[in-house]
Amino acid sequence: MRQFLPMLAAPLLGGCIVGTVAKTAVDVATLPVKAVSAGVDAATTSQSEADEKRGRELRKADEKRAREEREAAKKAGTQPQGD
Repeated sequence: MRQFLPMLAAPLLGGCIVGTVAKTAVDVATLPVKAVSAGVDAATTSQSEADEKRGRELRKADEKRAREEREAAKKAGTQPQGD
């Protein structure tokens, strides 16, 4: 019985090796596609990212305008206008 067990296990382990080699081949074949995809994703801006950037720019411009109004009102000795 002990001699029979290794003969039975050999074909089963052979399938594991073939499966591992096949998975490695797939990983190697898809690696360039994944690398290019990551590069394109890093180089491009999505619409939502562009919208967020524009929103930040508008908020900063509005804050700057409000700050300048407060400074001008302070120099003139009047209360700033509320929005």
